[in-house]
Amino acid sequence: MTEIDKILKYNEEFVERGEYKKYQTSKYPDKKIAILTCMDTRLVELLPAALGIKNGDIKMIKNAGGMITSPFDSVVRSLLIGIIELGVEEVMVIGHTDCGVAHINEEMMIEHLKKRGISEDHIDMMKYCGIDFKNWLKGFDNVEDSVKETVDLLLNHPLMPKDVRINGYVIDTETGKLARV
Repeated sequence: MTEIDKILKYNEEFVERGEYKKYQTSKYPDKKIAILTCMDTRLVELLPAALGIKNGDIKMIKNAGGMITSPFDSVVRSLLIGIIELGVEEVMVIGHTDCGVAHINEEMMIEHLKKRGISEDHIDMMKYCGIDFKNWLKGFDNVEDSVKETVDLLLNHPLMPKDVRINGYVIDTETGKLARV
């Protein structure tokens, strides 16, 4: 039985037991906050616990590094929908210590893709189609600087309403301590 098969079996039992009822809420965030953070496994339970948030409190957007790779990427789209349609009034950009996206770059990622069987032809085709691998596959050297860059992009985005409060933080993956940057 694969791990996904185990998850699907658990899901069936979860629904049968009615455990979903304690998680029911609306699509509107009670705290009117959106959080952009990393997909790091250590944050799955630590971040909500450290911030005292529960299901229904916030909109959570996660990706590798908690970064915006383009002013018009899916993160910005999600934040704008949260703000315009779902009542979000504040945005927290939360990076974290010991991030796996730190120090990655285009060359390293392309080499790893090739080792996993992706052909040079496919990589060249993506470049020909306009994919900017340098920005799309970039990491960062310093988490505080990455958070500041993301906050700055959002604060100066031409479609971002000026009444939205946007701040940046770094969470310690060991203790859960949040520091403002």
